[in-house]
Amino acid sequence: MRERGEIWLANLNPGRGTEPGKTRPVLIVQCQTLLEVDHPSTLVVPLTTRLIDDAAPLRLRVLAGGDLAQDSDLLLDQLRAIDNNRLVKGPLLRCTEALLGQVDQALREVLDLG
Repeated sequence: MRERGEIWLANLNPGRGTEPGKTRPVLIVQCQTLLEVDHPSTLVVPLTTRLIDDAAPLRLRVLAGGDLAQDSDLLLDQLRAIDNNRLVKGPLLRCTEALLGQVDQALREVLDLG
């Protein structure tokens, strides 16, 4: 079962315009309750290995570890819902509670939730 805070590999093809495409890691940010009832889609934040320093709240750094081979940036302005069939492998890594707190804060800023 998937859990909030896990990084999975997802097939995001085809990408359109500025959307990240290809198969890439994504962070699951959907609430655990929806994950547990096997909701057919999952809210995720894609990752990229094209790093940009000091770009919060649009980007946060995830350090390599587990099966995540490279340091990556979370693309918080690319939050999206994907069909669960797009999640192809995981979990690659489980984020720390500290990083999840930063993600929550960044998403509040990006979505203007106060």
